[in-house]
Amino acid sequence: MTYRELQEVLQRLDSAVGAAEAHGWLCGALCIREGFGAADWLAEIANDAPGAAAELPALRELHAETQDALRSPDFAFAPLLPAEQAPLAERVAALAGWCGGFLYGIGAAGANDAAAKTGDVGEILEDLAEISRVELEAGRAADAGEADYAELQEFVRAGAQLAFEELAALRAAPARRQGVH
Repeated sequence: MTYRELQEVLQRLDSAVGAAEAHGWLCGALCIREGFGAADWLAEIANDAPGAAAELPALRELHAETQDALRSPDFAFAPLLPAEQAPLAERVAALAGWCGGFLYGIGAAGANDAAAKTGDVGEILEDLAEISRVELEAGRAADAGEADYAELQEFVRAGAQLAFEELAALRAAPARRQGVH
C-alpha cells in the first residue's frame, strides 16, 4: 500500500489521522505490543467509523508488510511517506507526522517501562520527538532542503528499526503478553 492509498482509506473512514501519522502509530505500537493486529490498529485510527470493516483487508496487508519489514534482518523497513515527486514541504510535514505517530504508538502501547526510555531507545525517542516538530525552513535552498530531508528520513528509518530490535525483550515479557502493563 502506498502513502496515497492509505490516505484515501483514512479519508473514507473520516479519520482525523493522516497516512504518515497512522503508519508511525502502527510502527510504534508494533515495537511494544506483541500481538498488535490490524484490527486493533483500525479500531484506534478509525474510531468505529462506518465502513471500517471493508477497509480491514487492505490494512491487514499493510500491517503484515510493515511487521515483516521491521523484523527483516536486511533492514528492509521504511516509513510510509509521500513519494519523492511530492513537494518537499509535504514530505517534511509527513515525516514530522510519522514521528509523532510513532511516539504516540509507543506511548499508547504502555511504554512507561524504563527499558523503553533508556539507552539507545531513549535517545531515539528524544530525537524523534525533535523531528516531530520539524518544519521546512522558509527560503532554504532546494538542494540543501532535499539533502536535509534525506538525512532525517534515513535517521528515522534506522531509528525505528533499531527501536523495534531493542524492544524485542520488552515485547516478549510474559506480563506484557497477558495485557498487564
